[in-house]
Amino acid sequence: MNTFLVLLSSLLWWVLYSSIGALFIAIIAWAVLRWIERCPVVFNRTYLACLLWMMIDVVVIALVLLRTGAQFDAAAVIKTAWWRAFMVANMVIGAALLWRLVPRFDSRRIKPTSACLAVAVIMLIAFGAASSLLG
Repeated sequence: MNTFLVLLSSLLWWVLYSSIGALFIAIIAWAVLRWIERCPVVFNRTYLACLLWMMIDVVVIALVLLRTGAQFDAAAVIKTAWWRAFMVANMVIGAALLWRLVPRFDSRRIKPTSACLAVAVIMLIAFGAASSLLG
C-alpha cells in the first residue's frame, strides 16, 4: 500500500509541476505565435501542447540524470553528450507538438517555421534564466 501511495503522489506532483512550468512556456509561445502568425491563436491548445511537452521533458530529464549518474551536479550534466542530444530532441518535440496541436482562429494550422521560432524563443529565455541561476 505504501508503494502505491508513493507512486500516486509522484504522479500527482509530476502533473502539478509540469502544468506550472507549461503555463509560463505557453504564455511565451502564445505571444510569439500571435506575433509571427499575424493572427490570433488558440491559447488553450497552446497550453495543451506546452503541457505535453513539459510532461515529456520531466521524464526525459530524469532519465538523462539517471543515465549520467550526476543527480546533484547540474554543471557536470550540461557538459555531457546525453544532455546535448536531449536538448535537440526536446526542441524537435516542442516544435512538432506546437505545429500539430495549435490552430489559428481561422481553423488553419500554424506554420512549422512559426512553431520552430516559438521553441527557439522559449529556449533562449530558458538558457538565459539557467545561465543567470547557475552562473
